[in-house]
Amino acid sequence: MEDKKFKRTIEDFTCGHCGSEMKGGGYTNHCSQCLWSRHVDVNPGDRAALCQGMMEPIESELRGKEYFVKQRCVICGHERWNSLVAGDDFDALVRVEAKRGR
Repeated sequence: MEDKKFKRTIEDFTCGHCGSEMKGGGYTNHCSQCLWSRHVDVNPGDRAALCQGMMEPIESELRGKEYFVKQRCVICGHERWNSLVAGDDFDALVRVEAKRGR
């Protein structure tokens, strides 16, 4: 059975898509400027994914009062939803939806 426990990993990183410098807080899993991330986890925070591909934001969804962005790995196709947090660029979310034609 797969372990679903979250492992908090505090890391700063440079976005592999737009080059923004990100200050990690242990729960940071995407670039706040472009909403891209890297496929590094099997379970949140474990850094066990071998793929390491870039995760492109492909759609968004409003659930109650919280926005989520769906990302897809450009190498292996793995998909996951991430919640947006304070400090994320809302215009980047609008661009994701514009790209989808919504």
